[in-house]
Amino acid sequence: MIVRARDRRRSARLVASSDHDVLAVRVRPGHAATLVDISASGALVDTGYRLLPGTSVELLIEATRHRGHFRARVVRCEVVHVTASALSYRGAVHFERHIPWLAAEGYVVNELAAS
Repeated sequence: MIVRARDRRRSARLVASSDHDVLAVRVRPGHAATLVDISASGALVDTGYRLLPGTSVELLIEATRHRGHFRARVVRCEVVHVTASALSYRGAVHFERHIPWLAAEGYVVNELAAS
């Protein structure tokens, strides 16, 4: 029997770029990152930069109509790709405050996330 963990997401994940319109993500001080998915309360990113769980990071997120810096706490990080010369990491971050344009455009934001 397969037991599925309870979905604790506070807002819907957006995977397709047509849904979130994010063009670029960087982890301060300028490390490039690839967006896997995003919601108003967090994001999953791939980067060559190791993200330490429990630490704070700042993401620069550029979308078609919006741009901003968002402080977040690293929830988890794991190695997702290994080559002879580099490692790639996948990190989940939880934003200190939800991203207003995702919430404003009709995406669900739980009252707990917005407070």
